[in-house]
Amino acid sequence: MTPRTAAADTWTITLRSLAHWARQPGPVAVALLFPVMVALMMGYLFGGQMDVPGGGGYREFIMPGMFAMTMLFGVETTFAAVASDRARGVTDRFRAMPVAPSAPVAGRAVADMLHGAVALAVMIGCGLLVGWRWHDGAGRALAGLGLLLLLRFALVWTGVYLGLVASGPEAVVVAQVLVWPVGFLSSALIAPETMPGWLGAIAEWNPLSATVTACRDLFGDTAPSGGWAADHALALAVVWPLLISGVFAVLSVRRYGRR
Repeated sequence: MTPRTAAADTWTITLRSLAHWARQPGPVAVALLFPVMVALMMGYLFGGQMDVPGGGGYREFIMPGMFAMTMLFGVETTFAAVASDRARGVTDRFRAMPVAPSAPVAGRAVADMLHGAVALAVMIGCGLLVGWRWHDGAGRALAGLGLLLLLRFALVWTGVYLGLVASGPEAVVVAQVLVWPVGFLSSALIAPETMPGWLGAIAEWNPLSATVTACRDLFGDTAPSGGWAADHALALAVVWPLLISGVFAVLSVRRYGRR
């Protein structure tokens, strides 16, 4: 199996996922609009009660956090698709076919990265409508978007692995429940310095917080001060996703190879 053949197999399986979304656009639309609803609820229903450390408006403060939360919500999409393929025997059929062993999981990852890019574009449109802007030039803004997609890449592999080890697609409920505490226990919506000390320390070291804090800095938005993790958020926003991707990509390919 040559790299060119593996790439062709990966793209074929990516197209399969895109074809499924085209035939069933309803779930895709819901997945894209759900983060918009959360952002509007947080910004307009609770925003009036929130004080942002360092000043600035709450809606502008939460938009980088909502961008990262949108990447996090994508874990559920990946998890459900992989677990569903496994439960319906699609994964076993792929194993029996003459395709590259890495192609089924890599194709899933490519498809979900495309979904993540579209979801991020939708959220940027939402942010612009509610008054969020980037202030330090297009280059730094693009760097921030790159960090968000790097986070999504890490979470895609996390979702692929969890989908492969899950008992069935109904286990996605577990992922849906766990996504919220991971998202809230970060700097996405609230500054860690406003939390109790031990809880703030956990939130500050959350990989999601590194991406959010780095993006706020790159976008020129209000970035709350913090400890070592906040001061080195840009480096951590690169290291955390690369580490998570490396671990879960290897685990996913190994798990896929087991019958």
